[in-house]
Amino acid sequence: MERDREFGEFVDARALVMRRTAYLLCGDWHRAEDLVQTALTKLYVAWPRVRRGSVDAYARKVLVCAAIDEGRRGFRRRETVVGAVPDTAVPGTAPADLDVRRALALLPPGQRTVVVLRYWEDLSVTETARLLGRTEGTVKSQAAKGLAALRELLGRHVFEEQR
Repeated sequence: MERDREFGEFVDARALVMRRTAYLLCGDWHRAEDLVQTALTKLYVAWPRVRRGSVDAYARKVLVCAAIDEGRRGFRRRETVVGAVPDTAVPGTAPADLDVRRALALLPPGQRTVVVLRYWEDLSVTETARLLGRTEGTVKSQAAKGLAALRELLGRHVFEEQR
């Protein structure tokens, strides 16, 4: 079938990018894979209706909505996935020890989503607002707060070195 071939080509070309974006949205590779599978399933159902020029935008919107929906589920708030259970209490981590991904995971979901879409996916304020169903002012505010929190978590020297 032509539909299956086209969809397969899209998945081959974009699945890795979607997985990376999903990871940045949720902070866990396993959850990111689940989000991508959910998004691809919904995209496959809608495939005949999706305009060819807007497949990436539609896939990104479905992925973000899936991340938001998944984040609303109760058990995600009560359980935290860790790589290994520590034998002793973990001492506090100094801000300099944090990497960008861990710092990003510490942001509130709204700020994290806006920062990922604006600075990872390189969407404009208008595109991000449309995708999230928020006003441009809210996107600007969430981006500013998110970047300020990242600066605080990572230390100003990380951002100043990039200039």
